Amino acid sequence: MQYDHILIRYGEMALKGKNIKQFILRLQENIQQKIKEFPDAKVKRTQGRMFVLLNGHDPQPILEKLKKIFGIQSMSLAIKVENEVEAIKDAALYALNNGGNIHKFKVSVKRINKDFPVHSQEMNQILGGHLLINTKDITVDVHHPDLEIKVEIRLEATYITSSVIPGLGGLPVGTSGKTLLLLSGGIDSPVAGYLAMKRGVQIEAIHFHSPPFTSARAKQKVLDLAQQLTKYGKSIKVHIVPFTKLQQEIFREMPDGYAMTIMRRMMMRISEKVCKNESILSMTTGENLGQVASQTMDSMNTINEVTNYPIIRPLVTMDKSEIIEISKAIETYETSILPYEDCCTIFVPKSPKTKPKRDRTNAFEAKKDFSALIEEAVNGIETIKITERTEMESKFDDLL
Repeated sequence: MQYDHILIRYGEMALKGKNIKQFILRLQENIQQKIKEFPDAKVKRTQGRMFVLLNGHDPQPILEKLKKIFGIQSMSLAIKVENEVEAIKDAALYALNNGGNIHKFKVSVKRINKDFPVHSQEMNQILGGHLLINTKDITVDVHHPDLEIKVEIRLEATYITSSVIPGLGGLPVGTSGKTLLLLSGGIDSPVAGYLAMKRGVQIEAIHFHSPPFTSARAKQKVLDLAQQLTKYGKSIKVHIVPFTKLQQEIFREMPDGYAMTIMRRMMMRISEKVCKNESILSMTTGENLGQVASQTMDSMNTINEVTNYPIIRPLVTMDKSEIIEISKAIETYETSILPYEDCCTIFVPKSPKTKPKRDRTNAFEAKKDFSALIEEAVNGIETIKITERTEMESKFDDLL
């Protein structure tokens, strides 16, 4: 006997009412996509339940994949047996013997199949007695057990589970539309992308690249970050914008204090064009209120003026320590801190305005027509599709 299923539990998805079917179907699709390297493992649904059928595969590497899929609240290894008392007793004993260092246990039977001849409470007693007889130094404790063995007697079969493994929660990626992530290469923007995906959003990314001021390794760093994010969602298209000429013109022609604000506005204009071309309905940034000059309330107000697209800012109220903690948990931190600068750090004004005014910004922009340079940048975009299995040119192993 062995564990032959993984039981998947939903969280917030269960509250979706009449729309729940589309969420469940997308979750099933996402799980099957993530475990396709295990050819015999299959995802199936029964009423109110979803299972991964292991079909002989080791459950541990599959569980590691499932831990990175949004929409899963928790999961448990499960044994499927016939609706027959002796088979259930054997499976419950297997679950107890494989539960680790156990001193106290509890059995919880749910009899969904009302045609099963033994009632839930009686079945609890039968199983508890069987486990006590066949083990040593283990007692029943219904209030504070080390392990709870759950038995679901359903119409088609009985499922026995024990330990509960937490999932990521959230909503399945692909159920909330697409967003364009402004991916800089720093710590914040990958975390913002991760949190957007947690709400069911599929991401594409845009990166502003300014060679020779930003190196090929800075570009590679962004592609590596995108690949790390694919572990939590789907493939990601990264749009690399040639930004050198436009950025140089901004910092040459615009007042020093307003150059950063105007540069951000140009990024928004270009991003909006990419959104239109890719049928994307929002943008996502790693902005955090008050963190730098371009992230004050005044700056955001002035920068936002150039687009009516929704801008999602998942990190806006977080402390930096909270963001770093998430970046370490999702394994983007070590890549983010590699010393390859992006275009936002190489042209830094000595005294950027923290309270830029819309009217003054518009007046400065009116003195110079940037439209041709914006179109040139858009037309020069290089789009790279990144998958979880994309072979990257460099992983910077020497620096990690």
